[in-house]
Amino acid sequence: MAVLSSPLLFLASIPPVTRGFTAATVVVSLFYQWLLWTGTQNTPYLTVVPGSSLFYPWTLVTSVLVESTILELILSLVFVPPCLRYLERVWGSIETLKFIAVSVGFSNIIAVGFNWIEFLFTKNADLFLYGMQYHGQMALQIAILVAFTQLIPEHQVQLFGVLKARVKTLPMAYLTLSTVLTFLGFQCPWIIIQFGWFVGWIYLRFYKKNTGDSVGGVESYGDRSETFSLISWFPPFVHYPLGLLGNFVHSLATRFHLIPTSSADLESGYSQVPGSARAEAERRRAMALKALDQRLANTAAPAGTSQSTSPPKAPPSTSACCRSLLAASSARRTGQKCG
Repeated sequence: MAVLSSPLLFLASIPPVTRGFTAATVVVSLFYQWLLWTGTQNTPYLTVVPGSSLFYPWTLVTSVLVESTILELILSLVFVPPCLRYLERVWGSIETLKFIAVSVGFSNIIAVGFNWIEFLFTKNADLFLYGMQYHGQMALQIAILVAFTQLIPEHQVQLFGVLKARVKTLPMAYLTLSTVLTFLGFQCPWIIIQFGWFVGWIYLRFYKKNTGDSVGGVESYGDRSETFSLISWFPPFVHYPLGLLGNFVHSLATRFHLIPTSSADLESGYSQVPGSARAEAERRRAMALKALDQRLANTAAPAGTSQSTSPPKAPPSTSACCRSLLAASSARRTGQKCG
């Protein structure tokens, strides 16, 4: 019974959204493999086909559950569920579910719109409208890496047991791979990674609701800290033009009320406002330091109780030390003995 109860306990410990998403991925992907095995090649009701997505709008979100090969399914199961489990414990089930839907849905919408623009210029419907199918979890994977860059940017991970890298370097490495393969002609599905990165950053930067960090009951949105700005993802030589473009787009979005505002002391625009202490990144650092201080205090407490119970003497003040040094110096000059 103990052997049987261990897997059940492990499954029960997985948060509900992560558990449901993983199970749905396995079921839908195996169903897709069965359709391919039976000879069914055209599945616009499961994957995003730009020319047919208008008639199957649910695929803009549900296509994330379809992995076209067993290898892709295994890789997704190795990476995505553990990451979603972590995010769900930090954010909660509702915010995690919203994050999945937004990252996947809007990435697919941008991809469909981009293919339609290509069709308008080339008139090649067989390639750009019906020759490309978007599915799988690439957009979600890059969005998860963006979220981890926000939460634990300095955490070091080991890839394949050999390569070591900081979390904040992984999104741009994945994005660079996507860009190279896209220019080499593998637009589908690799271009979806670029859209997933942008959508994930936009959502976490401006729209994610910070329910746990509200001040005085006032809700805040996004992460306006300087360490999570747009230019922080790119090398310094492009910061100036990107800053101008970003500030211009931000001002337009603010004017048309496309970005949630809050009366809390959040930062405005892409630059951190001096003196503002309510940016989400700074709050997280403060909370982490406080937790570390408490842990060190709890560790040092037992060692202190094993010694004498008398309270330690307070160190002398700075002014008292100065007076003692002056008295000793004066005694040496007069030949007296300093007692």
